[in-house]
Amino acid sequence: MNIIEIMTLFGIMVVLSAIPSTSVALVVTRSATLGVANGFSVVIGIVLGDLIFVMLAILGLSAVAETMGGLFSVIKYAGAAYLLWFGFSLLKSQSNTIINVNLGEKRSLLTSFLAGIILTLGDIKAIFFYVSLFPIFVDLSALKTIEILTIIGITIMSVGGIKMLYAVSAIKALNVARKLKFESTARKIAGGTMIGAGSYLLIKV
Repeated sequence: MNIIEIMTLFGIMVVLSAIPSTSVALVVTRSATLGVANGFSVVIGIVLGDLIFVMLAILGLSAVAETMGGLFSVIKYAGAAYLLWFGFSLLKSQSNTIINVNLGEKRSLLTSFLAGIILTLGDIKAIFFYVSLFPIFVDLSALKTIEILTIIGITIMSVGGIKMLYAVSAIKALNVARKLKFESTARKIAGGTMIGAGSYLLIKV
């Protein structure tokens, strides 16, 4: 891969990562409700899930992933159930603040990480996206180690970088909501977003 191909692939993945989606909604809501560290934990889970799909794609194992479709379906429904539960919990919360630290820091960070990776692995179609994207830039049948490492690095920087920006932005938005005394509204919006994301994940083909 030359520098132009690297920058082009990076740009494509940055744009796709920035598009509002269920993963973005999860990052923003966990960050706003439990703190930016939880937002980052979700991002780590999302990136790890993407890297699993990336490796399956570049190693030519998409057929294996397809035969495991049943497992990925279970993961998808587990992720949807979590989003719905989290959304309803926010709507039912009577707290005066949107921040909720009752879970304990370590437990909430682990939950955020698992939520991120489960949500990502629930979208098995991602692997077929990577299978169709990567051949534009590299020959998957003759990949060199440096090219594999480059693709991994691009994935981490593009997906991880953009999602972390969303996590930080969520905290800034929360601070504005606090000053304007819109915390209750913000909590309802966050809850509704999670319910919408979970519902979308359930009906998504």
